[in-house]
Amino acid sequence: MEEIELKFLEVDVAELEKKLIKIGAKRVDNYEYNRKLFDYPDGSMNDRHGWIRVRTDGKETTLTYKQTLRKKLNEGKEENVGVKEIEVVVDDYEKTCELMKAIGLIVTTEEKNTRTRYEKDDVVFDIDSWPFIPTYLEIESSSFKKVHEAARELDLDPKNGIIGSAGTIYKRYGFDTGTYSSITFEGMIKK
Repeated sequence: MEEIELKFLEVDVAELEKKLIKIGAKRVDNYEYNRKLFDYPDGSMNDRHGWIRVRTDGKETTLTYKQTLRKKLNEGKEENVGVKEIEVVVDDYEKTCELMKAIGLIVTTEEKNTRTRYEKDDVVFDIDSWPFIPTYLEIESSSFKKVHEAARELDLDPKNGIIGSAGTIYKRYGFDTGTYSSITFEGMIKK
C-alpha cells in the first residue's frame, strides 16, 4: 500500500485548528508516540530507503515496513514520489521489539513525538510535533486529488506540500536523522 499524503511545514496550530473546525473536520484524539526504527546491521534496508518501525501510543502498537519511493532526475538527483507502507497491529510493544532483535535486526533510532488528529470524511489531518523542528501538518487520504482538495480548503497550496517521512522534514532543517540514536523532546543523541 502506498501512503498518499503531503506535509506542510511551520503551521500556526491555533489558526489551523480553527480552519479545520470551520471546514467540518472532527478532532479524533491526541497521541504521544514512542517508536523504535530497525534495520539490518549492514544498513541494507536504509540503502533501499526503507526501515521497520515499531510504534505505540500506549493504547495501540503497530509493526510497519516503510520505504520512500524515489524517482531518478537529471544529474543523478532523486525526488521523493511516495511512501510504501505495510502495517499490522500487534499487541505488545516491548515483545515486538524483542522479536525484531531476535531475527537479527538492530535498533537504529528511538524516537518520540506528539500528534493531534482531525478527520473529515476519508481525509486525515495530523498536526505533528517533533523534537527540535517546527510543528507541521500532514494530510492523508485515498488519492492525491482528495489531499490537494483538502489542502486548498485550508488555504494551503498543494505545490508547497512535501512527500516523505519525518526524516525528510528533519533534513529541511539541517538534521540527518540517520546520525542520531535518540530523537526525543529531552534531547537528540548522536550515534
